[in-house]
Amino acid sequence: MRPLDGIRVIEMAGLAPSPYCGMILADFGAEVLIVDRPMKSVPERPNVMARNPFKRGKSTVRVDLKTKEGVSILNRMIKTSDVLVEPYRPGVMEALGLGPKEALEWNSRLIYARLTGWGQAGPYSKMAGHDIDYIALSGALSLFRKKGEIPLPPCNILGDFAGGGLLCAMGILLALIERNSSGKGQVVDCAMLDGAAHLTTFFHGLLANNLMSLEIGTNMLDGGAPYYQVYETADGKFMAVGAIEAKFYEQLLKGLELDPSSLPLQNDKEKWPEMKLRFAEIFRTKTRDEWTAIFEGSDACVAPVLELNEVSDHPHNGERQVFAGLDGFLQPQPAPRLSRTPGRAGSSGISRGPSTTEVLQGLGYSPAEIKALIEKGVVE
Repeated sequence: MRPLDGIRVIEMAGLAPSPYCGMILADFGAEVLIVDRPMKSVPERPNVMARNPFKRGKSTVRVDLKTKEGVSILNRMIKTSDVLVEPYRPGVMEALGLGPKEALEWNSRLIYARLTGWGQAGPYSKMAGHDIDYIALSGALSLFRKKGEIPLPPCNILGDFAGGGLLCAMGILLALIERNSSGKGQVVDCAMLDGAAHLTTFFHGLLANNLMSLEIGTNMLDGGAPYYQVYETADGKFMAVGAIEAKFYEQLLKGLELDPSSLPLQNDKEKWPEMKLRFAEIFRTKTRDEWTAIFEGSDACVAPVLELNEVSDHPHNGERQVFAGLDGFLQPQPAPRLSRTPGRAGSSGISRGPSTTEVLQGLGYSPAEIKALIEKGVVE
């Protein structure tokens, strides 16, 4: 048993955030069916995600929603599903006659999740954008820079995945829980802008209490402090240091073989630049593995910065099975971990799950109707 066993999800095909949301639901037992366009209508381009972890545990059907028959197929799916996730700009689903107003009339228990960058309303709502734009407007991007340097995008983890897909999955789960009481579905408006802004809550608190300044790169957590920093090692690799508390800072100095009396006070901000230089000089005297061995088992809050191709080899990750080989490549395992009903990563191959014919049969289409839909190109 998994927590979402029996929950049926329609995932309208999209990029990054919505497939990640669907993957989370599938990992924990939901039956996720991706509704994608027929291949004939997909522009010619290289398959850049031949190995796609976001498809694990899901099935795919290809339906031409530009036809009335295709819309009718999705109509039937909606009537028998618990959740629909769609990642399109506001108005796209409405133009197809598949918006939340219609969908909730067909199925009053449906959770209709709308995952977009800017949200369903506002001056930017119908503009194009990407992760970097959403986190820029949220204020989050401004936090990722060193003093005197331009902001550095944290890949697309913050907007697409944390503020987008993950919070959308949480919104769906909240709506499912509420449905247990009311018996009614609802619309989840998940904007990556909102999510990224939500993730900055702590820093608004720091600002309000004068515990940080807007001179980013000079504060404790943004690269200003010598004890919350990344340092290069002798072999061109890196160590992450997070020794904020005094007792942990003491252990850091012990590992670096530094006499505390030879240094300024830990939180003498004026001396932080010279302390960083001194720490950097020491870290460059040994390799990453040598520093890892020195700090292993201590409370200095020091850890090696691992590359993506190294993470599965670390003993801690290995014992916890944080990563696993699936479909011939390395993937993170489902998280968080539940003691009785844990998640399970399914295959991302296209061969598992019901076929298009089986899906249509389940929706009540006869063999003759299915044959006609395939011949007409409404489905593949």
